[in-house]
Amino acid sequence: MPNINPVELILAKREGKAISAKDIASFIENYMAGAIPEYQMSALLMAIFFQGLDAREIASLTQSYIDSGQIIKFPAELIVADKHSTGGVGDKISLMLAPIAASLGLAVPMISGRGLGHTGGTLDKLESIPGFRTQYAPEEFQALVEKHGCALIGQSDALVPADKRIYALRDVTATVESLGLITASIMSKKIAEGSEHLVIDLKIGSGAFMPDLGKARELSKLLVSTGASFSQKVQVVFSNMNSPLGLAVGNALEMVEAIEYLKGNPLRDTKILTTELTARLLLSGGLAASEREAVDMIQTAVSSGKALAKLEEIITAQGGDPRVLDDYSLLGKTSVKIPVLAETGGYVKAIDARAIGYALVRIKAGRMQVSDSIDYGAGALLIPKIGDCLEKGEPIGEIHANDQAQAEEVVRLIRAAYTFSPEPIEKEELILDTM
Repeated sequence: MPNINPVELILAKREGKAISAKDIASFIENYMAGAIPEYQMSALLMAIFFQGLDAREIASLTQSYIDSGQIIKFPAELIVADKHSTGGVGDKISLMLAPIAASLGLAVPMISGRGLGHTGGTLDKLESIPGFRTQYAPEEFQALVEKHGCALIGQSDALVPADKRIYALRDVTATVESLGLITASIMSKKIAEGSEHLVIDLKIGSGAFMPDLGKARELSKLLVSTGASFSQKVQVVFSNMNSPLGLAVGNALEMVEAIEYLKGNPLRDTKILTTELTARLLLSGGLAASEREAVDMIQTAVSSGKALAKLEEIITAQGGDPRVLDDYSLLGKTSVKIPVLAETGGYVKAIDARAIGYALVRIKAGRMQVSDSIDYGAGALLIPKIGDCLEKGEPIGEIHANDQAQAEEVVRLIRAAYTFSPEPIEKEELILDTM
């Protein structure tokens, strides 16, 4: 039986009162033991959603999440660093950042997620590689990182299981957007996995979870302060998600784009963001003395083939087929390719990146429910960014699918996601700010 009265805690938070660290720990512990039912946890989550959590409460909740499972501790000589993205459309940055950072001497224990709704997931992209394994026990995960400098895996039941269970509940109780709950969820995983240096890509815009910079700044302050309370160095980069990132949206297509990047063929926006995030980790970890040195190190890692070799090493270590680096057909095939042509000419004024993500779910490039199946080859190549000029009939992009009728519907939906103006539109910056 609970050694607290759950109703009293729910009432206290509903009335805007702070909850003690001891009571938060007890509530989470009893919930995980089955002594507090889901409906009471749901009630507490809703009270938190409306009343918020202060910095001390967030740190206490983060600690309770960490205490619910195992903790990884790496040898002191390793410089352990990671990156987290709040999710976007076409966001394949982890696929380039992790091998680059590992090839330069950082240890990168990256716990990633699956795509859901309009956003893609790093795990789905990696699993387009035949045989690539993403589920490991903490001991196996740690051994991979210590031996290869990097491992990319999914969240297990052994690490922060309270977060995994409560996140699923937040998803169905409309409490995902709570800044305090977001902070505890992100930070507990990154602390439990042993990361000492963390850079967060906080995305803002039509394809992002955060609609504006103001709200994003609020979240960033909580992330940085919570990290500091656990002796973790946290930096935040605010990036623009009003346009899909890169060219490819879809699992195999994004994997190809990442491999091409490491072969020395980067796209402008993915290069800017990957360089910014990786450089901050190198500086935080003391491997570079200046931003210029960090950028030079990153460019050399790619141009020398060192980063690509590290990706091959990671793929092999995690059971994947390294032949994908040269034979992209192994990642996924599609029988249907349909161009998306502009019906009017002009400058791209706006892109509904969220609508693009949801449209691609129709051809199984993403999922609406965790149980939905994925067609790894399905997706889109999308060319213009905001401010670009197209003539009528010029290609916006191309749909790759295995269902003709669904592909034609997706063409219509994606065409509708682009708004054109006859007047020139100013191009937008990719990096909006840093913290």
